[in-house]
This record gives sequence, structure tokens and C-alpha cells, in this order.
Amino acid sequence: MADLQPAPAETPETSLRKGRIGVIGIVFFVVAAAAPLVGMTGAVPVATVLGNGAGVPGAYLVVAFILLLFSVGYSAMSQHVTNAGAFFAYVGRGLGIITGVGSAFVSLVAYFAIQLAIFGFFGAVMAGQMNAQFGIEWAWWVWVFIAWAVVLILSVLSVDIGAKFLGILLTLELLSILIVAIAVFAKGGPEGIDIAASFSPGAVLAGGIGGTAGIALAFAFASYIGFEATAIYGEESREPKKTVPRATYTAIILIGIVFAFVTFAMVTALGASTVVDETLARSTVDDIPLLDPAAVLFSIAAEYVGDWMATVMSWLVLSSLFAGLLAFQNSLARYFFAMGRSGVFSQRLDHTNRFGAPGNGSITASVITAIIVIIFVWRGWDPVLNLFYWSSAVAVLAIVLVEILVSIAVIVYFQRTKADTRVWHTVIAPVLAIIGLALGAYLLMSRFAIFAGTAAEGSDPTVQAWALNPLGWSLVLLPFVAFAIGLLVGALRRKTENVDAIADLVG
Repeated sequence: MADLQPAPAETPETSLRKGRIGVIGIVFFVVAAAAPLVGMTGAVPVATVLGNGAGVPGAYLVVAFILLLFSVGYSAMSQHVTNAGAFFAYVGRGLGIITGVGSAFVSLVAYFAIQLAIFGFFGAVMAGQMNAQFGIEWAWWVWVFIAWAVVLILSVLSVDIGAKFLGILLTLELLSILIVAIAVFAKGGPEGIDIAASFSPGAVLAGGIGGTAGIALAFAFASYIGFEATAIYGEESREPKKTVPRATYTAIILIGIVFAFVTFAMVTALGASTVVDETLARSTVDDIPLLDPAAVLFSIAAEYVGDWMATVMSWLVLSSLFAGLLAFQNSLARYFFAMGRSGVFSQRLDHTNRFGAPGNGSITASVITAIIVIIFVWRGWDPVLNLFYWSSAVAVLAIVLVEILVSIAVIVYFQRTKADTRVWHTVIAPVLAIIGLALGAYLLMSRFAIFAGTAAEGSDPTVQAWALNPLGWSLVLLPFVAFAIGLLVGALRRKTENVDAIADLVG
């Protein structure tokens, strides 16, 4: 490391404002990124039909357990690394600058992909809602750029303003789905409350890991994306060594409980033995199954609470999507900030504005997303079938791959430095997490065609693994290509005369 020069001292313009956000604020950002209502209306019905049926709630708990194992080492690392680059910095500390930069490129792919996916879904839902309710026939991309502008404005103001705004939206969202779930359990479904049908090992593993159980687990992994952002806000948090671990565990447990509780309520409302048939019946439009998956939860809300709740939830889906946009915009901005400060990208990105937010990073993220959305509009691609499905599938795979790198980095870092000698925190839990995450990565790649809609011609991706067309293979390989490019950039930057990465990666 002797060839590296020390990073210049931080100034108020090149550091994030400290002490402006606490555990609750960070949890709001993370849970908002998970978009519970969107998951319930979009992913859960598909996972139920194509996956393990009534065992879907148990699948969410299994994935929560795997991510809690990951968080043991992740939180231990947060005691020694406080950086807006989070994964970037953690992998760099453990595995070196070059690998750290490689992981940063994969993370950027993930965050850009999920941001674009949410934009696509938001534009389509907003266009449909405004047309149906008010007769406003604007194209989906018009609504996307309205949201784009608002998100940019909020993100360059300050993280605490964003947290308060997200808090309001998230509270309403969680209240709506919890009210419906409680109403279902209070009244009881057609078959009563059958815990074993959803949480017994036999139910969760129905169809096998290589079959329907694997599909359900893959969808469950997709629902937790964004929880790792707890460390991104470490520099801006109060007492980061305490705040980050608490926020990480709180976020995962909260997301896991909410998803398991509400999906179990949905299974109870539809009947454990008939949940697949009922889901299909309620989501089928023009003889096309699962064309309107949101109708499943909305119909349950109308039946057990009232039509008014279904109407409220249809609008809260939009607020949930917007909250996700703001959460991931903040993540992207802070990643650009960290990579600018470390010398990987232009150092113009490492400056904060008068609000203490990484304004240049946020503007950069917005410009890139705008360009990509314009390309989709120019090509005439669909906001849901193309922008949403392609991007969301790439995002989930990329994040899981980086989480594996982080777990490896945790083990290597603590074995080398002996900064933490707790075996459970630094070896056992990370190893178990690697095994679980590797399984998740395999399931996501082998069933990628289901997520992205990129099945090879004449194949059935619900039965055949790895049934991908050329586009599907390109999307699957994208995170690996980004990693290779990052490795190359990391190697080149390490040889330059002004490498600041020592401050964030190997200090």
C-alpha cells in the first residue's frame, strides 16, 4: 500500500452532515425501499401461483433469517468502517481497493436498475389511475418525469427532510396493509387460521428448492432489496457505531414480520387449500392469468374491510412507489459521493451542497436515469414488461452478488486485523450467510426468465431452469460484466498519482 498517497483532509464541503438522522429515519428509508405494499400487490400473487402456494409466508421468514445472518458480520464491520459507500468500502477494506471498486460498479448497476424499474412501474400505474379516475390521458413517461423532478428536488435538499416525508408515506402504507391483515384474522378465512400450511418445513419446501419452493424463495429475496442502505447513512447518523447495527436488524426484522404476517393473512383470506386457484381467479383479466396481481389484495381489502380501503390502497401503491424512488435516489447519490471522494470518479462528486446533501451525486444519478428512460421511450418499449421486469431482475441479482462479496470481505478483514475476535460474528455467521446467499443467487439466475420475461422460445421457465433467450443471458451477465469493468478501473486508478481510496477502503 506504500504507493498510495493519503487522502486530503475532509472539509465541510466534502463531508456529509453528521448527526442529522437516527435509527427511525434510516429504517424509514430502508423499509420504503422495500415497498411492502408494492410487494404484496405485485410479487406475492406471482410467487403464490408459480411458487409454493400457501408456503409463501414461510419463504419470507427463511430469507429474513439468511439476511439476519448476513447482518451479523455486516454490523460487526460497521463498527470499523463508517462510509457512504457501504458495500464499496466494506469490500475494499477486506478484499482490497480493486475488488472494492469492482463491487461498487455492481452496486451502481443494482441501484440504477431498481430505480429504473420503479420509474417504469410508477409511470404505468399512475397513467392508468389518472386515466380511470380523472380521464387524464397522459403517456406513462410524462408521469415518470414529473416524479423524476420531485425526487431530484427532495434529494438535493437534505436527508432529514426526505426521511420525514418517507415517514408519513410509509406509516400510511403499513397501516393500510396491517388493518387488512388484522381484519382477516379477526373474521377468519374460509378454512380458519392454518399456521402449519404456511410455516411448516414441508409447506415452505413444497416442490423442492429446484422447483416451486425455489421460485418462492427467489421472489422473497427480491422483496428485501434496499435493506443494506442502513450503512450508507452511517456518516449522517447519530452515533453510527450504534445506529447502523440497530437500524439494520430493525429493518430486516420489520420487513420480514410485515411480509410474513400480511402474506399469511392473504393465504388465510383465500384459504390455504385454494389459495392458488383463488389468486388466479382474482388476478385474471381477459383470460390472461396474473395480468392484474394487485386485484388479489384489493379484493381481500374490499371483502374484509370495505371498498374504501381498496380505493385507498390503490393510491397508496403510488405513494409506496414514490417512496422507493426517493430512497434509492438517496442511495445512488451517496454512492457517487463516496466514489468521487475515493478518486474512482470525478472529485466534483464529493462535494455537498448548503443543505449538507451530496447534490452533485444526486444530479448525476438523475441525469443517467433520465437518459435511459428516454431511450426506452424512443424504442417504444413497455414500462412494465420491459423497463420494470428487466431492471428489477438485474437489480436483485446484482445486490445478492455484492452481499456475497461483503460476507467474504468480513471474514478476511477480521482474520487479518483481529479487530474483532468473536467467532460467531466474524466467521460462523458470515459463512452461513455466504451459503444462503449463494443459494439465492443460484435461484435468481436459474429462474431469471420468470422475473425478466426473457424465456427461450418454446420453453416453460416455471418448469425448466436456465431457460433464457439471448436477452436474458445478457441481463444475467450484466452484473458480472460490471464487476469486471470495475476491477479494471480499480486497477488503473490504483496506479495513478492521486489515489484517495486509502481513506475509504484501506485506512
